[in-house]
Amino acid sequence: MTEGDATTRRIELTLHRPWFALYAGVRPTIVIAGRGQPVQWGHGTWQVPSGEAVVIGVFLFNRMWRFGEAEATLEHDQPALFYRAPALPFGRGRLRAATAVH
Repeated sequence: MTEGDATTRRIELTLHRPWFALYAGVRPTIVIAGRGQPVQWGHGTWQVPSGEAVVIGVFLFNRMWRFGEAEATLEHDQPALFYRAPALPFGRGRLRAATAVH
């Protein structure tokens, strides 16, 4: 994907932290096409290649270990994903296609 590439699209990703989580100050990291980037909790949009499936991953890192890992393949006709983090600082998160982003 290069700058000015007309074959891209925007996807929406909502990252949800449980109201009762036994960790503080942990922010999610998303991985698109093998490149990770730290992000904020909540709703955001990212640019991905259009016309093909894209593998999206999310994980949390608390300075000692990774947890809450989840991965999903976003098809070319799916516009959004929803990630729910675990309440405990271990285990997996859930990443699923969303029909309507909150």
